[in-house]
Amino acid sequence: MAAVLGSLKGARATDATRHVRFGNVEPALVALLRQLDPLLVVLLLFGWVLALGEQFTHEVLGAGLLSFILTAAIFARASSRDQLRGHSRRSSYSRIFFHWSAVVAALLFLGFAFKVSADFPRSVMLTWFVTTPFLLSAAHALRLRTRWVLVNSPTASRYLIIGVNNLGFELRRRLPEAGFLGFFDFRSADRVSPLLEADGLTGHCRDVANFARTHNVKTIYVTLPLSNVPRIGEMMRELRDTTASIYFLPDVFAFEMIQGRLIDINGIPALSVCETPLLGMNAVVKRAFDVVAAGLALLAAAPLLTLIAVAVKVSSPGPVLFRQGRYGLNGERINVFKFRSMTVCEDGPVITQATQNDTRVTPLGRFLRRTSLDELPQLLNVLQGKMSLVGPRPHAIAHNEQYRKLISGYMTRHKVRPGITGWAQVNGLRGETDTIEKMSARVRYDIEYLDNWSVWLDLRILMQTVLLLIRKDRNAY
Repeated sequence: MAAVLGSLKGARATDATRHVRFGNVEPALVALLRQLDPLLVVLLLFGWVLALGEQFTHEVLGAGLLSFILTAAIFARASSRDQLRGHSRRSSYSRIFFHWSAVVAALLFLGFAFKVSADFPRSVMLTWFVTTPFLLSAAHALRLRTRWVLVNSPTASRYLIIGVNNLGFELRRRLPEAGFLGFFDFRSADRVSPLLEADGLTGHCRDVANFARTHNVKTIYVTLPLSNVPRIGEMMRELRDTTASIYFLPDVFAFEMIQGRLIDINGIPALSVCETPLLGMNAVVKRAFDVVAAGLALLAAAPLLTLIAVAVKVSSPGPVLFRQGRYGLNGERINVFKFRSMTVCEDGPVITQATQNDTRVTPLGRFLRRTSLDELPQLLNVLQGKMSLVGPRPHAIAHNEQYRKLISGYMTRHKVRPGITGWAQVNGLRGETDTIEKMSARVRYDIEYLDNWSVWLDLRILMQTVLLLIRKDRNAY
């Protein structure tokens, strides 16, 4: 017994030290070229100082150091994200200009904040700001060309794909033509041939180790489903007698992912299938924007809020503010504020949605609802941390309980705080959802918002909301 316990403890200690590192497989030359961006930025700044006959002041040297740090941080993160998402070449160039604009904005902010902007040579700085993204784009084009030459050269790595399935086909599409030696599978040729178009089955998995040795295969990609784990393990043991690099690709396309990302849990890789976009600094930026914008909006709208409150009070009997229970972040119950626009204040297990020409809506309430002025008190909810300026619109709890049973993934929309306005609303899905199809469409837009969230998307939604209010959205009643 003691021996068994000792062996178990040893196994646990060994397992505890095992971990997986995150990295990439790009060629060394391409990796080196990628690290040159911050250096190119600084060199171009110093080049323009010399070309325009200016002096190397402490301010210029400080700008060079700051730009090096900012470029290294912003462009490195953007590069990793672009690799994972597979952005197109045109999109990559536009992102270079966008991210350089972020660097410039940060430098200008610091310059004005510390009141040193007047100490910089304006001709140098303006020329540098304008020409840098073109230099970075040229460097990016050089990287792309270098990578293409390396992966398509006659000496390119020879590789196999084990697994005739959708994941294997998708991987084949993304890998270079040069060096591909074919597909292997546990199934026979007559079973997989109908699935293959241009590329035929090269062989059976039992022969892959011998094939890899005789054909000098450098890389093997395994895209087999996890149901084949025992046979995959046996094949892996045989492949240890080769010098090929082996990569196992889980079929991530089998899931409908929301904020899909690779994460590291204490050395163990994990795939996020459904996650909130508001983690880390994203959460800080979103909350800071909400607090500042909502605070300023409340100050600016204080006189208007007072006038509306008085008008609601004198125009019909009842409270000024209407509080209704909704689901907030992670499905927690919150109370949402609105100016009362109806003769009733429903907040029970059964709630009737407002319809066009609804007799319960007061004359003043009809104007408030059409202009969305009844939503202004929700700025208080934003400051409380219960809501956000932009997010999925909160539905009454009664409607939540109804639709969560009818629409798959309905509750996923609560992975972020509900918003005063949202992606669904600016895409024509504001107002009554009298059919399951309308609510399903609204939920699809909400999930799309979660999967694509960014500060710029929030700003876009806010601007579109303003335009809708100016045009008087016909779905608001």
